[in-house]
Amino acid sequence: MDFGLSEEHLLIEQSLRGFLAENVPIERVRELREADCPNDRSIWSALAELGFAGVLVPEGQSGSGLSLLDAALAAQALGHGATPSPFLASGIMAPTALAAAGGSAADAWLEGIGSGDLVMGVAVTELFSVREDAGVQQRDGALHGSAMMAIDACNADLLLVAIDSETFAVVKTDAAGPEITRLATVDATRCTSEVVFGGVQPEAVFEDAGEAIRRMLEAGRIALAADVLGACEAMIEQSVAYAKERKQFGRLIGSFQAVKHMCSEMIAELEPARSLLWYSAHSFDAMPDETPLLACHVLAHLSEIGREIASVSTQVHGGIGWTDEQNLHFWFKRIANARHLLGGPEHLRDQAAKLQGFAPAA
Repeated sequence: MDFGLSEEHLLIEQSLRGFLAENVPIERVRELREADCPNDRSIWSALAELGFAGVLVPEGQSGSGLSLLDAALAAQALGHGATPSPFLASGIMAPTALAAAGGSAADAWLEGIGSGDLVMGVAVTELFSVREDAGVQQRDGALHGSAMMAIDACNADLLLVAIDSETFAVVKTDAAGPEITRLATVDATRCTSEVVFGGVQPEAVFEDAGEAIRRMLEAGRIALAADVLGACEAMIEQSVAYAKERKQFGRLIGSFQAVKHMCSEMIAELEPARSLLWYSAHSFDAMPDETPLLACHVLAHLSEIGREIASVSTQVHGGIGWTDEQNLHFWFKRIANARHLLGGPEHLRDQAAKLQGFAPAA
């Protein structure tokens, strides 16, 4: 029995990391943070040509038809590069929901997503974290209300919005669509928005879609955990490299026992999470009954150790670790934002307890 990644898996991860290192270095990320939306369509088009826009889109709809494990490895590479892209929404969540829902409209949108010509954002936060005055309702066939923390919505062509746990709608984001305002969060590498619906007519409404919504959240949480893992890898690599070149009192700081312990502890925290992520992603296609629990566990765990690794790696860099010029903060903030994007660790652990019967279901 083989518990590791296959050669094909490693090829996917390594080819994407090589592409990002050459085409989207941190200097490019720094430029994009000043844009109205960091999701540059030229980067997304290049990723689409490599097959990553349609990694979860069936081959019959111009996609690659790969597994969530393949997609998670791509998300890990994007997190390692702190790369701005709509991969979480348009590459993972939207195609998962549309493929599960089915129908001619869904098939047409999947084809657009697979080719990279169509970008779709998602607004689902109200499914697990509701503000008192937020939420989307359908009245007389139109959508009303607002959604917070919509993912990758600013530069999207369509928006998938969850009305409740059993229903989602798809709306255009053109002039007649919803009002989308990018939110100023700590993470400048990811697009999150507030979306206001003032009687917007949806392109389609998918009812009795509870299973599609559940699968979409599971896939999103596993991919987001992979993104955090990649970001943690990048911070550890930078910390070790810095410890090998920075001198203090005439000695490399990496020669001090305290710094050695900080670096080794970060690696020891992260390595077990790697197999948890692989198993969770593998379960999505091979053992779907286990995925609801694993998706909660893996994102909650990566959120917790990600915060610790982000903090310790910054400490290894000393005072320079907190400066804008050093770049380390891009990963620090990406990890911090991911901690709340699809449910915080407290919520996810509560959901896991309910799934296992340790806590009463709502």
